[in-house]
Amino acid sequence: MTFGLGRMRRALRHLGSARVPAGSPRATAPRSRWRRRAGNAARMVVALLLVGGVYAAVAPGVQANVASQPSAEDIAEGKAIYDASCITCHGRNGQGVEGRGPSLIGVGSAAVEFQVATGRMPAARQDAQVERKPPRYTREQAQAIGAYIQSLGGGPELPDETDEQIVAGGDIANGGRLFRVNCSSCHAFGAGGGALSSGKFAPSLANSTPRDVWAAMLTGPQNMPVFGNNQLSPQEKRDIAAYIYTLQTDPDPGGWGIGRLGPAAEGVAIFLIGMVALVLATLWIVGKQQ
Repeated sequence: MTFGLGRMRRALRHLGSARVPAGSPRATAPRSRWRRRAGNAARMVVALLLVGGVYAAVAPGVQANVASQPSAEDIAEGKAIYDASCITCHGRNGQGVEGRGPSLIGVGSAAVEFQVATGRMPAARQDAQVERKPPRYTREQAQAIGAYIQSLGGGPELPDETDEQIVAGGDIANGGRLFRVNCSSCHAFGAGGGALSSGKFAPSLANSTPRDVWAAMLTGPQNMPVFGNNQLSPQEKRDIAAYIYTLQTDPDPGGWGIGRLGPAAEGVAIFLIGMVALVLATLWIVGKQQ
């Protein structure tokens, strides 16, 4: 009986290992498996395309009112100014000079306009922080230099809008909310600036134009972080610029605003100063009676 079972097992194994005819279901199994894999891959590609399309439709746009392409005359004018004033520190073709100035390839026209129009560049020396000063060039000349630098390697650009257009298109209420969340920790609630570490500071925004504010958010000069269009959309940048402009132009109805700390600032100051004066007067009177 045992011998018979052994022969039966060997026969079954022999039948299992025999060659399967070409038209049998087992011969087409590998081919079906490859078809399933190809189908899964195709479905994965379609799903990725759908997700990318939805993201592109919902995500904040990276371009809004993009600056128009500068003319050849603007680039030539910017190159002439660059060769006269900037080449000593930043080198020929903006490639930088070691120990003097960094490369400008890829910084974009927005950074150039901000630095030149606010008088930070040209810089007399390298300090902990380059401060704002009366500009040497007009804003139109700063934009021409920016057009030349933009032609060398691209980079962030400001929208083709005037200060008035930026303010008119901004939501002041939303800009105030965004400013308090993203900017007030360094520039203070009233945009008066504040101290940082190592002799650096966040400057006051009292003299910053809407284009200056937008360029600073877009390029992150010195200690400021870069707020790209994925962090703050172009519309949100416009809202913040409009809010800062309102702080600059809206008068304090109460008189002495004390850095726009709030409507109770004057009352708190008077209370504190008055209490200190009363305490000192009381101590002086008591001292006289002894």
